[in-house]
Amino acid sequence: MQQRILGRTGISVSTFALGTLRLGAWGNQDHDDAMRIVHTALDAGINLVDTADQYSGGEAERIVGKAVRERRDDVVIATKGHFPLQLGDRTPNRRGNSRRWLTRAVEDSLRRLGTDRIDLYQVHRPDPDTDIDETLSVLSDLVRAGKIMAIGTSDFPAEELVEARWAAERGGHIPFRTEQPPYSMLVRGIEADVLPTARRHGLGVLTWSPLNSGWLAGRIRRGEPIEMTPFRQVLRHRFDLDLPGNRAKLDAVERLQELAKEAGLPLTHLALAFASAHPAVTSVILGARTVEQLTDQLAAAEVRLDDEILDRIDEIVAPGVTLNPADVEYRSVALTDPEARRRPYHHR
Repeated sequence: MQQRILGRTGISVSTFALGTLRLGAWGNQDHDDAMRIVHTALDAGINLVDTADQYSGGEAERIVGKAVRERRDDVVIATKGHFPLQLGDRTPNRRGNSRRWLTRAVEDSLRRLGTDRIDLYQVHRPDPDTDIDETLSVLSDLVRAGKIMAIGTSDFPAEELVEARWAAERGGHIPFRTEQPPYSMLVRGIEADVLPTARRHGLGVLTWSPLNSGWLAGRIRRGEPIEMTPFRQVLRHRFDLDLPGNRAKLDAVERLQELAKEAGLPLTHLALAFASAHPAVTSVILGARTVEQLTDQLAAAEVRLDDEILDRIDEIVAPGVTLNPADVEYRSVALTDPEARRRPYHHR
């Protein structure tokens, strides 16, 4: 497993990281088996484990903490905060990027992880209700207190990454060092702005969903029913073949499967090698619910794609294109709130 430096943190991380979204109630509920997944990743040379307080209501953090306890100094633990711990919790002040909430969230994550420091703490989503100066201020205080080693973001658009950098310089705050966006052969929007911005400002990039929630695992085929697991039920809009974006994905997957066959690769390996090939990408987060799934994905670590294959992928899904906009979780308030696009005198 190759290593790369994570942005300008000086921290060396593996080119593949282990994601833990599917460990616990949201996936593998057997804690012993979930810990075996973590150990399998570490034994294969992965040293970065990415989790979040929201994953399975904090259960994933507890699993990670138990799994790495005896190897803590060799593991880079990355976690995230922003969302309420329980899905659907609308209690005021139990979410967001305010000093009040992030201070509580970090303390709770430290407790669940059973550690005295978090190597990388990421703001899970932008928060339009909180000034970025406020967010950077509290995270800087937590870094100076030794509770966090480095800070980053997840699903931040390019313009907000730049705004955060300006705010850090103006306020004398510790800047964000990383960004964690979705990226795959089917979801390439970040190539247009986020990845160039990351390179320009020296941000490390940890990409998630390289298999696009199973679309690039080779099991979704035309004319065959899609297995709607409980996890996929929550994301029905990503699998509804009545949506034009998903039909376009199905067409692209068929062509990518043919390309993988010509290259002598499983589709999963083609997908993972593609995600790690971009020069702005530091590490690709693998999502696995079983040891067998992880073992298959780990075999892609040594795959390198030549220019001919990368050009063929570009012909199937053009650079900078996301076939289904629903695959991008964060959308600006300017796009999601009609009030942001209408003058007051239009109101009734």
